[in-house]
This record gives sequence, C-alpha cells and structure tokens, in this order.
Amino acid sequence: MVAWCLRPVSRNGSVVRRVPRWGKVGCLTLEWVALAIWVGGMIVLSGAVIPAVFNTFGGQDSGGMFLTKAFEGYQRFVTGAGVVLGAAAWFRWWSGDPGIAVGRTEMIVLAVMVLIAGLIIAVLHPNAAALQAQAFATKDEAAKKAALESFFRVVMPIRSLYMVNLFLGLILIGIKAKRSLDQNGREL
Repeated sequence: MVAWCLRPVSRNGSVVRRVPRWGKVGCLTLEWVALAIWVGGMIVLSGAVIPAVFNTFGGQDSGGMFLTKAFEGYQRFVTGAGVVLGAAAWFRWWSGDPGIAVGRTEMIVLAVMVLIAGLIIAVLHPNAAALQAQAFATKDEAAKKAALESFFRVVMPIRSLYMVNLFLGLILIGIKAKRSLDQNGREL
C-alpha cells in the first residue's frame, strides 16, 4: 500500500522517492505556516504587544509579568514551529526531489535559528524569569534596583538574540521565496 512512495527511482544518478504532489504541497505549506508563526509572532510581540503593555498597564511589575507570560507562550509556538521546520526539511531531503530540495544555506540558517531559540528557551529565559520574580518580590528599593539591574543585564542579550532570530527568519523566507521563483513554473 505504501510501497509506491518508498520505491527509489534513478533520475540522473540520484535516488528520488515518488512522493505525491499533495505530500509536497502539504510539506511546503506547513513550512510556510511555521515560518509565519516564528517571524510573525516576533513582529507582533515587538511591534504591538510590548508597546501596548507598557502604555496600558499600571506599573512595571504587572506589565513585566504579562510580557514574561506572553513570551513564554511565543516560545511554545516557536518550539512547535522548529519541530515542523525540522521535520519538513528532513522530508524534503528524504524525498530526493530536486524541486523541493533542501539547500545548504537553508539548513545552516534553520540550524542557527533553532540553536538560538533553544539557548533562549532553555537557558536565558528561565534565568531572566527568576531574576524578574526576585526583583518584583523585593520590597527594599536599593535591593530592588540592584535586582532589576541584574534582570536587565540578562534581558538585553535575549532581546538581541530574538532580533537576530527574526532577521534569520526573514532570510529563510527570502531563501524559500527565491527557490520558488527559480522553479520557473516547473510543477512540484
């Protein structure tokens, strides 16, 4: 039953598996949706949510805690998007189809994006959240100021890494768009 998609076919000396058109379209669609979540989520957070929070919420404590929770939600989406992008890249590589081939640059950009996201999610964000909670729990003004300074020293690299990841996501979209245009109307 499934043998038709696992049978290798020699085409110019390379192994190509017969993957139905709907499988290729589905794979590419999931990749574009995952990239839209990854890149679009960061644009919405940095361009709309952060300014709205600090212009609406009453204090730094409540606004900061809200943003921490918002970024934790975004990180869950990025984790899912990373899994989808990795699985789709593997599927495209596995198919051997030159129409959906995975390029070296695309893989490098994706790998760096996933590594940066992993660093933020597994190491930096939990540290920042702990420092933030400590700063907000402190009642003494001098201690609170010192704790907030420690918090912002951790948050600045996180912000920079998020922006690097946003830029890399835009590069990945450009790579995929170029590949789509280079197909010259060839059918997948």
